[in-house]
Amino acid sequence: MAGLKKLSGVKAHAKLASLFFLQMMAIGMWLVPLSRVLIANGYGQLPAFAYATSAIAAFISPLIFGAMADRHVSPVRVLRWLALAAAASTAVVSWSISHHYPAVIVLALIQVYALCSAPTGSIASTIIFSSLHDSQRQFGPLRALGTFGWMCGCWLLSLLALDHSSSAGYAAMLAWIGLAAATISLPQTAPPPGGRIGLRERMGWDSLRLLKNRDHRVVFLTGALFSIPMAAFYPITPLQLQALGFERTSAWMTLGQVTEIIAMICLAGLLARYRLKWIFAAGLAAGIVRFAMCAANQKYWVLAGVTLHGLSLTLFFITAQIYLNERIEKEWRARAQALMSLMNSGIGNLVGYLSTGYWFAFCAKGAGGRWPLFWIGITLAVSAVLLFFLMAYRGIGLGLRAKTEKQIV
Repeated sequence: MAGLKKLSGVKAHAKLASLFFLQMMAIGMWLVPLSRVLIANGYGQLPAFAYATSAIAAFISPLIFGAMADRHVSPVRVLRWLALAAAASTAVVSWSISHHYPAVIVLALIQVYALCSAPTGSIASTIIFSSLHDSQRQFGPLRALGTFGWMCGCWLLSLLALDHSSSAGYAAMLAWIGLAAATISLPQTAPPPGGRIGLRERMGWDSLRLLKNRDHRVVFLTGALFSIPMAAFYPITPLQLQALGFERTSAWMTLGQVTEIIAMICLAGLLARYRLKWIFAAGLAAGIVRFAMCAANQKYWVLAGVTLHGLSLTLFFITAQIYLNERIEKEWRARAQALMSLMNSGIGNLVGYLSTGYWFAFCAKGAGGRWPLFWIGITLAVSAVLLFFLMAYRGIGLGLRAKTEKQIV
């Protein structure tokens, strides 16, 4: 990835930021309104399964394409191919929904889209990390611009009244095309030299050796466990907001991205001052508070909970990405980010979307108290994750500047 280091200055940062901006805009424009789009078009039985497709995809495509980006093909080219494939598949899904195809076909097409889009976040992160000289200081602001892209996409959907329209997919398609175009201005990099490799390496399964390191293992496992209750946020929260009288739910959901941006800008200072253990723990604790606020089932409490979502996400998941970049050998970083995607978006989200969907259906059987009961259960789950992390994670001292052993075998 040395070729990316030829980029420097404001122009280079603008090119890198555009990757995050457009990738997260495209993801958000489909992910946030998906529940309402499906329900409004007569697919009320699909939301939990539709969200689970991204988790299933995370078991397959991030590791494969992460291994490809580490060993075979320039990650810039991989990202371009995936963005174009995601654009095409989004358009096909939207067409199938608007023409009321059978539910099983719609779900299968959503799965194809998920396979194309799932690796894009980790590969974009790998491209950007490879060009940064100080990831602790530089990554947060760049990632914050990605969050702003997510917000802009959601605002645009609400402005166009597409919160429940299948046309939201066509808007996301344009963002994916924009991402593919943005990769053209980035220099290509040759894959590293190497000998013959087997199926294990091609599939990215060799990245599992990263789990031999205790702290790596705890971070990966905690991310997966935290993703289970966090999976309730996008499928369920817009429905609660709608029940409380909000209509432009995609726009209201961007309150979480406000605190996400603020937290990312402050993240460099936090990493320099505090132990990673306490930054991770603060993210988990913020998750507990935000879900407890949603349990109150009052307009302003729920909006406050939505707002805290960004703080929780940043302090844990973005810190985890920086952790991997700083503490894992360079030749393994694309696969490390892909493994994190598998653990969080794959295992965590698959279990989360299905289990929280069933939990929500169970709570809905009660009379009038489904929202408090549902969110109290989610709050208790996050509390258990925090307890596990505090007991299991050791850490190596203050911040990421401390010396660390990077042996992974």
